Amino acid sequence: MNRKAFLKNSAILGAGLGLGGFFPFGEALGAARTRITILHTNDTHARIEPFSDSAPNYAGMGGVARRATLIRRLRAEYPDSLLLDAGDVFQGTPYFNKYNGALDFEVMSKMGYDAVTIGNHEFDNAVKGFEEVMHKARFPFVSTNYDFGTTRMGLRVHKFLIRQVGGIKIGIFGLGVAFENLVLPHLHRGVTYLDPVEVAADTTAHLKGYHQCDMVICLSHIGYRYNDNRVSDRVVAQQVDGIDLIIGGHTHTFMPEPELFEKPDGSRTWVSQVGFAGIVLGRLDFYFDRGKRIAAVRNHNYPVTGDNPDSVSLAHLPATTMDLVSG
Repeated sequence: MNRKAFLKNSAILGAGLGLGGFFPFGEALGAARTRITILHTNDTHARIEPFSDSAPNYAGMGGVARRATLIRRLRAEYPDSLLLDAGDVFQGTPYFNKYNGALDFEVMSKMGYDAVTIGNHEFDNAVKGFEEVMHKARFPFVSTNYDFGTTRMGLRVHKFLIRQVGGIKIGIFGLGVAFENLVLPHLHRGVTYLDPVEVAADTTAHLKGYHQCDMVICLSHIGYRYNDNRVSDRVVAQQVDGIDLIIGGHTHTFMPEPELFEKPDGSRTWVSQVGFAGIVLGRLDFYFDRGKRIAAVRNHNYPVTGDNPDSVSLAHLPATTMDLVSG
């Protein structure tokens, strides 16, 4: 789909959403006392410049300068915010071949990312390759189901993070995809994959219980869904209690709005993902009541273009065919 068609369809489909999807719960929005904004990307894949105007798909879209401009505007308007990424910063354009990810880390540092998880392509130059450029990242990495052993990579990757935003205590952890058939053994030597469902359950219980977090966010690079028995974001959302939001990656899935999973105990987990290559910036506003419980959620998706319209629905993008594409 070219840029003109993308924006035309976006305007038509977005018009019905107004400011974006709105999902109130038991509490009225008027009772909410705090709003926390989550801005998110995934699978940016060294897309420093926009797609060319002659590209067969997403012509003229993306580019780190445009993304930075949009992020700066939104953070000025919504200062109680976090900027998060769900992995696969590396690989995809000649910029990676030349700079080995250092340039990506530099520009993401300037954008002010608050946390980034580790994708499978972060191992493309082996553990040593990541270690050689990780000093360029002035933001924390978080990955919970990769055991980094004694590698230097592990010195820069946290098991979880805790952030206070607008009086809300937010716990953040990360999940990475299994290495089998994706990352050759010599490339991840010294790093071991652990079961993401077990790790997610233990970490969420720790963040909600011991650390008394009001909200738990999982940055996931395991994929939205599959047509086989592989673990996915949907599986984690259904099997693990206590996660409020899963920001996904790996499957390059364009989601027109986050998917909600409601549990028998009344808890809710949202799952969101915004494609790949940095052509879309996702935004989720979480509204909290006086008891610091989530009362409502509003979602927006912004195309990263020279126009930067206020919001866009991605329902016309081929999410179903992209769900099973490995990142």
